Amino acid sequence: MCLFQTANFGEEQWIRKRHARVIFFPYIRYSSTVYIPHYWTILPPSGKELQLRTSYAAASCTHAIRIYNRRNHAVCGNLTFLKKNPLIFCKLGETSVMVTAVSKTKPSSSQFMPLVVDYRQKAAAAGRIPTNYLRRELGTTDNEILTSRLIDRSIRPLFPPGYFYDTQVICNLLAVDGVNDPDVLAINAVGEQQRMGKHSTVPVITDGELLINPTRAEMSSSTLNLVVAGGPSSQVVMIEASAENVLQQDFCHAVKVGIKHTQQIIHAIQQLAREQKITKRTPVKLFSVPADMVEHVVASESIYAVFTDSTHDKISRDEAINKVRLETEENIKDRYPQAEPFEVIESFNTVCKEIFRNLVLNEYRRCDGRELTALRNISCEVDLFKPLHGSALFQRGQTQVCRYNQVRGNESSKDEIENEYLVFGIKDKNFMLHYEFPPYATNETGKVAGLNRRELGHGALAEKALRSVIPKEFPFTIRVTAEVLESNGSSSMASVCGGSLALMDAGVPISSAVAGVAVGLISKANPAKLSEIQDYRLLTDILGIEDYLGDMDFKLAGTNKGITALQADVKIPGLPLKLVMEAIQQATVAKREILGIMNKCIAKPRANRKENGPVIENVRVPISKRALFVGPGGYNLRRLQAQTGVTINQVDEETFSVFAPTPGAMNEVLASISEISKDDQEQQLDFGAIYTATIIEIRDIGVMVKLYPNMSAVLLHNSQLDHKRIKHPSALGFEVGQQIQVKYFGRDPTDGRMRLSRKVLQSPVATVVKTLSEKQSISVGSSSSQTSSTASVAEDA
Repeated sequence: MCLFQTANFGEEQWIRKRHARVIFFPYIRYSSTVYIPHYWTILPPSGKELQLRTSYAAASCTHAIRIYNRRNHAVCGNLTFLKKNPLIFCKLGETSVMVTAVSKTKPSSSQFMPLVVDYRQKAAAAGRIPTNYLRRELGTTDNEILTSRLIDRSIRPLFPPGYFYDTQVICNLLAVDGVNDPDVLAINAVGEQQRMGKHSTVPVITDGELLINPTRAEMSSSTLNLVVAGGPSSQVVMIEASAENVLQQDFCHAVKVGIKHTQQIIHAIQQLAREQKITKRTPVKLFSVPADMVEHVVASESIYAVFTDSTHDKISRDEAINKVRLETEENIKDRYPQAEPFEVIESFNTVCKEIFRNLVLNEYRRCDGRELTALRNISCEVDLFKPLHGSALFQRGQTQVCRYNQVRGNESSKDEIENEYLVFGIKDKNFMLHYEFPPYATNETGKVAGLNRRELGHGALAEKALRSVIPKEFPFTIRVTAEVLESNGSSSMASVCGGSLALMDAGVPISSAVAGVAVGLISKANPAKLSEIQDYRLLTDILGIEDYLGDMDFKLAGTNKGITALQADVKIPGLPLKLVMEAIQQATVAKREILGIMNKCIAKPRANRKENGPVIENVRVPISKRALFVGPGGYNLRRLQAQTGVTINQVDEETFSVFAPTPGAMNEVLASISEISKDDQEQQLDFGAIYTATIIEIRDIGVMVKLYPNMSAVLLHNSQLDHKRIKHPSALGFEVGQQIQVKYFGRDPTDGRMRLSRKVLQSPVATVVKTLSEKQSISVGSSSSQTSSTASVAEDA
């Protein structure tokens, strides 16, 4: 890929020339032997049959599988110097992604899986040069962060428990063709790179038809965008979806179709791995708690008492558990003085988790006393703050979210992000939702600055849930701010509910109310085969502790009719399809119950926006006054916008679109425009008519004249005074106050100025006389009135 730049006297012109990208695979000579890397290639023959070809220095083998009618290529290279950490090249159409994974051999001090996924899309992949000052990629964009989270959630459950080795996965976008989205391609490459037997597909519904791995053009007309990460035995590892009120049965069918197609790719990857004799890495040590140390934890009764006391709230329950924890850890340290801190902490956590999960599995009891399918107490309020366009407070148990709406004009909706613009084109949004999670929401202290990945992901999910009910032709841009005041589980779904209430309070004509709920899972693995689930319980409207000690966070949002968004994160290697279908059904029932409670607060959008709501209006400014309205270099326009807070955009020569945050600001702008154009009499003047004008001022280049008393003086240039060439009007004996006859030729189309001429009247042509009165009206008289002292006009015969 080559990029050229030419400069011409400070004026830059960017010229792009695209060439085929050539990737050189180096070889290493060692002990007189040349090691040539091997490649895995998926080649598309005719029809729906794809060939998986493995080629290397000495031999090759070919496999054929059938996939939805799409052309897929995957080139995987295992370089010699990266033998333990190979890199993968994955290609779909002309879109290519390179994925690398590096994991340290020495364990870290972390007590969790230290996995970092970075997805980067670069301007060079689209044959572009970044448009910022430094001409290089700066920081990470929202889309890169969201794609990184998507990949992370797809592979994290597949690592073995106790794998505490720093692992980093980097996905670089090498080429983009503008047709195929690279995010799912990166997930597939990571799955193949990790050798974990997983694959992802994206089914979408277009005109009632399911498409697998669709193009961007197909997705633009789709009602469903679903990403499914699947594992062996048709297990679901991760789901991410946004939809336009898709029915529950259609959504479930799409999940099943996606999982079905993942199995074909999984089998092919596993077969290739066997033939190449590639095995998974065996960790030096998997961290686990010694069984004898767990048996020494004698605080089971105290822990059981805390978890069965439904009078506890989040803070008091945590304090009671921490009190028991401190006593138990001291006893363990006395008995096992050589134990590592991780073993001491995890021994108590293991017992605590087992007791909590057994309560749900065996006794069908939850720590707050609810039934497994019961919701927490819900309260809703709207119109909290009168100056705001819309506001709402949604509280579910100890999760409380306050929502604020800001409505702006459409011109403010252009949200251009550097790399997205370079790679995919301009991104325009008329609706955005920003999620804020301050530290006081969980009774903690912390730094309040910037935006972390979690906040961005939760905000994106809530935005997906509400976007489909926003009218596409709504003339305003909407920003919804969700501030979490208190959190004890599922604050993102509370943001969806509060956002729906705030939109209706602002008078936004959404098609239907939207609600969201989170469903959790407590499961028991099959002792004979740990990857299978022997028994399980689904929990509706989970608490924070149920999310932490459970196996799944299944978030579903939608209307009474269908589903608008879904996100499923699991902590076990996979879920059977039956369990996923049950979770969707249970969440749907809870969603409808929540919508019933919300409808009691506000059932439909306000018919009229609030008195202080925004106003948008098209106003007409005469061409003759446009220069005065805009001012030199737009000065008057900018001053008016700064003084009133309005946004003004020109529609055509005479029409301006005015967006005002309040009706008062709009009235102020309209009064200003009326003041500017009040003396305009363009419609009272006839093109080609002859008028009597009064000289107001004499200048070197001409005379300033008026046709009626209160009009703005216009210039009659020297070139239009006489057939003779004159250098100064005094050569013709003109004086201030003198009346002369001029002919009217309309307005200049560029600046709106009046065009007059005296030169064309040097021969007698008048037969009809018109007189302008003091009230700027026009009356028709006889030809004899040409000699009267009033302003007169003659028209050509």
